[in-house]
Amino acid sequence: MSKTPSIPSQSPGTLTERQLSWLTVAALWLLLLVLASLRPLAVPDEGRYGEIGRWMLISGDWLTPRLNGIPFFHKPPLLYWLDAISLGILGVNELAVRLVPALHAGLMLSALYLAARTVSTEKIARRAVIMLGTSLGFLVGGQYVNHDMLVATWIGMAIWCFAFAFVAGDKPHAGLARLGFLACALGMLSKGLIGIALPGLVLLLWLIWTRQFKKVLHLPWFSGLLLFGVVALPWFVLAQRAYPDFFNYMFIGQQFHRYTATSYNNPQPWWFYLLSLALLLFPWVFFALGQVRRVTTMTLTAAIGMEAVWWRLCWVWVVAILAFFSIPNSKLVGYILPVLPPLALLGALGWQRTMGHRPVAGRLFIGLCVLNIGIALALVLKVGDVTRASRSQDLAAVLACAAAPTDTVYVSDAYPYDLPFYAQTSKQLVVLENWPMLRKQVGDGWQRELFEGADFDAQAAQALQPTEVLDQVAGTPGNWFVGRDGSQMARQLDGWTLHFKGAGWNLYRSGSETAGASATKGPETAQHKGLPGCKDQRHKQGQ
Repeated sequence: MSKTPSIPSQSPGTLTERQLSWLTVAALWLLLLVLASLRPLAVPDEGRYGEIGRWMLISGDWLTPRLNGIPFFHKPPLLYWLDAISLGILGVNELAVRLVPALHAGLMLSALYLAARTVSTEKIARRAVIMLGTSLGFLVGGQYVNHDMLVATWIGMAIWCFAFAFVAGDKPHAGLARLGFLACALGMLSKGLIGIALPGLVLLLWLIWTRQFKKVLHLPWFSGLLLFGVVALPWFVLAQRAYPDFFNYMFIGQQFHRYTATSYNNPQPWWFYLLSLALLLFPWVFFALGQVRRVTTMTLTAAIGMEAVWWRLCWVWVVAILAFFSIPNSKLVGYILPVLPPLALLGALGWQRTMGHRPVAGRLFIGLCVLNIGIALALVLKVGDVTRASRSQDLAAVLACAAAPTDTVYVSDAYPYDLPFYAQTSKQLVVLENWPMLRKQVGDGWQRELFEGADFDAQAAQALQPTEVLDQVAGTPGNWFVGRDGSQMARQLDGWTLHFKGAGWNLYRSGSETAGASATKGPETAQHKGLPGCKDQRHKQGQ
């Protein structure tokens, strides 16, 4: 008589391996949120993009992204839409706008786990999640308010969905393929054509390498493209109808020219992204590089428990996107975020092969994770002090409590990107410069993004005025001037009184206020006259 095999029982309260993995994902994401709440807005990027979302919310104009009320068509609007929704729910604060990239970072982490446990083992998947989730790319890049984490996440989602669709059988899995088309649509709404081009490039090279290219003919092209069009295209069509030069500006000027020209900011050498990856995924990237060797399918599968088709996908993913972004002269660290998930998976495989059998591996792994988290925490806590002079948060706190909603704020010599966000102004700042000269001479800077945007809207362009206006309004009550400390314009002021001297910016008031008494005035003594930011800033400073 045969015995029924016994099934190992699980003790009550004991976590399963998958529950432990999901708890790990959740814990890393909560750590990201904690770090995101500890620092002020970084300028210019976070001040710019956070303010565009806030302006969209208060203006009710969900079609046109606007910076200081001026059209801003450098990027598509998904970030701004989500920022506006988050700000409407959570109020105007840093965490509300950082929640958008953080949610995408959490989606990237979850997708990596689901994919890795399918193509490898639960242990490898969890280790890959921890490697990505303790990296600077996740803990810092995942909370930074710009378009990079959004597009990186949707590029990754598109690659995973299409790849799993292709390996499902002789014909691609239609449902997964449609999800891939949807991810491409959201990638395009995040940052434009790279949301389509990069998944397409990676998948094309991978399909050719693995001899699966003929499966492309069996994709659900009609329903997939229909889904893509319904999600991605309406905003572009409506924007083009409202602004006839929109397509030329966004696709030719802001995407094609920025990729091919050498005149834009941030020129870097070809190896810039190799160094960036060493920092963003330190030290796990070095275990991933240990995977670079010629192996047969049998050797690879036996050695690390993952089929060659997925190993090849990971490396095509990394090398193709790395090469794509290394070609342009202008380079920014955030551009390379799309390669972090496959590198983390390769790093987990490399660790398992080189360290898995060693007695000290567990303690070393925990130590490296703690080191990474410590570095991220130190950066987050220190960045506010390092950037204090470039930000205008201290001045915004004073202005919000001293100004009325109908007052006019003039700025010159630089643009205080975070001022409208923190003060919560509802009226455009008047930016004073020699605009005709700047149109001929200025390069890729803040002045260009303002006057190029002003070309789309003549009424909004009234916020760009010549410097002579400042003398004309000096004697009229209800005007304020914000200038960089020690700037040429500030030194030549006549008829203005210093109201507040900040860390890097000064606030002047029209009229005859006594300078000595007012120069040290802060939100604790100023009278609140109506700007919503006053209450928020007083609360932050313990009032």
